[in-house]
Amino acid sequence: MQSFKIIQPSPILHRYIRHYWILQSDMANAAPERTFPLGCIQLFFHKKKRLFSQTHHKMQPRYFVCGQEKGYTDICADGDIEMLVVVFQPYAAKLFFRQPLSLFQGENIAIEDVEDRELTELVHKVADTGNNIHCINLIEQFLLHRLVVCSDYNIDRLSAVIQDINLNPYLDVCKLANIACLSTKQFTRIFTEYIGTSPKEFLRIIRVQRTLFLLQQNPPYNFAQVAYSCGFSDQSHMIREFKLFTGYTPLAYLSVYTPISDYFSNP
Repeated sequence: MQSFKIIQPSPILHRYIRHYWILQSDMANAAPERTFPLGCIQLFFHKKKRLFSQTHHKMQPRYFVCGQEKGYTDICADGDIEMLVVVFQPYAAKLFFRQPLSLFQGENIAIEDVEDRELTELVHKVADTGNNIHCINLIEQFLLHRLVVCSDYNIDRLSAVIQDINLNPYLDVCKLANIACLSTKQFTRIFTEYIGTSPKEFLRIIRVQRTLFLLQQNPPYNFAQVAYSCGFSDQSHMIREFKLFTGYTPLAYLSVYTPISDYFSNP
């Protein structure tokens, strides 16, 4: 038996938190699942058994920050799983973690290694709380406290940049720097520090997520049109990038999965 729920944040946090999700499962010997780069920093709480990463040959930490991912990951679960996950808006996580998010890129950093006393206290409270809605309330109290004591003018400019990326597949770093009213060098440094990956890498992730979304929305599929609509130079470019980030060509992916974009489907 498996249960999956998406829960929206409180209105005051909606600008910074995309959503929370809760997964509960008691499926033994479940088939591996493949996850793809999302474009968002995430905070994971394993309340029961942890997931095993076949790609990295190790168990996930019990509580960890998931940085911007560089490629796909195969994970498997065996037994009683209960996970609570915070999905941040792409530009917002630095407000709450107070350190350059580039340090987390490609890594699952255990909370005890983040060296944040208040975050460690939150983990203990969540671990001791059985009701997941109460856990989300505890998480929101922590986030609201961090929000009150922090202000950051870069959030506004990066929020505008992300909004334009979401709407326009044909943007490059120079255009994004102009939107942020920064030089290209300044913009790249600030973007990488706040988003957790470089502008070029983030654009690549979002192009693949946009491809997944169009495949989700528009069967039957004209791959040349999908490539054009997602900002790729041509169909071959789309296929190369899609395979790099998912491990499949688009056609092979469709033979295995029902397409869905977690980035564009769950804003």
